[in-house]
Amino acid sequence: MSELKLTNEKMKAYNGEDNKGAFKTSARLEAFGENQNSVNELLAVNINELIKRVCALEDERDKHSQIMKKMANEIASLKAEVDRLKLTAKLNTGAIERLNNAVNYSEDTDAKKNEEN
Repeated sequence: MSELKLTNEKMKAYNGEDNKGAFKTSARLEAFGENQNSVNELLAVNINELIKRVCALEDERDKHSQIMKKMANEIASLKAEVDRLKLTAKLNTGAIERLNNAVNYSEDTDAKKNEEN
C-alpha cells in the first residue's frame, strides 16, 4: 500500500501559476485555492496515517493467522495422539481381559484335575 502515499505536491489545488495539481482552479480563485491546498495537505497527512495503520493491522492479522494455523496443526496432532492412546488403552484392556480369562481357565482346569485325583 505504500504506492498510495499522497504527497503535498499531488494534493495541491492551486499553485498560482500553471495549475499542475490534481484539482485545478482558475487564477481568480486564488484564496480558495490556497485554502484548499491547506485542507488537502491535512487530508494527505491523515490519509497517509490511516494507510500506515491499515498496513500495520494487515501485518498483525497475518501474524495472528499464522499463529492460528500453527495452533490448529498442534491440536490436530494432539487429537491424533489422544486417539492413538485411547486405541492402545482399549487394546491393552482387551489383552488383559484375555489373559485374565486364560488364567481363570487354567485355574479351573487345574482345580478339576486336583478334584479328579
